[in-house]
Amino acid sequence: MEALTAPWRIQYILAPKPPATDAGESLFARIARSTEDEANFVVARDRTCFALLNRYPYNGGHVLVVPYKQTPDWDGLTRDELADLMELVRRCQTALTRVMRPDGFNVGVNLGRVAGAGIEQHLHIHIVPRWAGDTNFMPVLANTTVLPEALADLAAKLRAALAL
Repeated sequence: MEALTAPWRIQYILAPKPPATDAGESLFARIARSTEDEANFVVARDRTCFALLNRYPYNGGHVLVVPYKQTPDWDGLTRDELADLMELVRRCQTALTRVMRPDGFNVGVNLGRVAGAGIEQHLHIHIVPRWAGDTNFMPVLANTTVLPEALADLAAKLRAALAL
C-alpha cells in the first residue's frame, strides 16, 4: 500500500491556536455567535447548525457542518439536532455538486485528537469534494496547495446555491 502525505497541513497543526475563553469555548462557538459570516466563510445558517468553508482545506470546496451547541461527540446532541446536522450536510453536498461539479465526496467526522480532530471539543462534519486525478505534484514537491478558486468567491457561490 502506498501512503500519500499532506505536508502543508503541518502549518495548521503546529500553528498557535487562539486562547480558549469561557471555560473552553471553541473557535466554532465563537463563529456561531459572530455576525461576520463573510469574514468567517459561513455559507449557511440553519436552526441548530451552520456550515462554513474550511480555511485550511484538504481540497477546494472543503465544507464543515457544525452544530451551534458545543459538544465533542454525537451524544451531546438531541435527535432533532442530529437530523438538522445531517440535513445540512445533504444540502451542502447538493450545493457543492451544483457549484463545483465534483466526481465524488469524502464525508467524515474525526472524534478525538488521536482520530485527527483539530477542534476536538466541538463536533463537526467534513464534506470534501473530490475529482478524478485531483492529487497533483504541487503539494508533494512544492509544499503548496492549489485551490481553484478564492475562498471568498466560492463562499458567495455556495451561499447563493444554498439559498435556493
